[in-house]
Amino acid sequence: MPFEIKQRQSIVVYLYHLKQSKILRKYGTIQYVSRKMKYVVLYLDQDKVAETMEKVTKLKFVKAVVKSPRPEIKRDFQNGEIYKMTEEDQDKNN
Repeated sequence: MPFEIKQRQSIVVYLYHLKQSKILRKYGTIQYVSRKMKYVVLYLDQDKVAETMEKVTKLKFVKAVVKSPRPEIKRDFQNGEIYKMTEEDQDKNN
């Protein structure tokens, strides 16, 4: 049985009070808890994101749920579409 890497994604759950933050463990892995801004970053499998967001949104102690945009962000900077080299940079490379 070969090892397969599962695609993961984070969601940010904003809470009214942090007392209930431990309840969120059953929905995913708690990566970070901000005491000052009262939010929890949860990591979970990408295929379960939609249904988990619906479940978590229905909880009474949850203010808002935001999905991380990281998987949709284009991370290929090699072809120069986003970043264009200045003349200085081109001179340094040559």
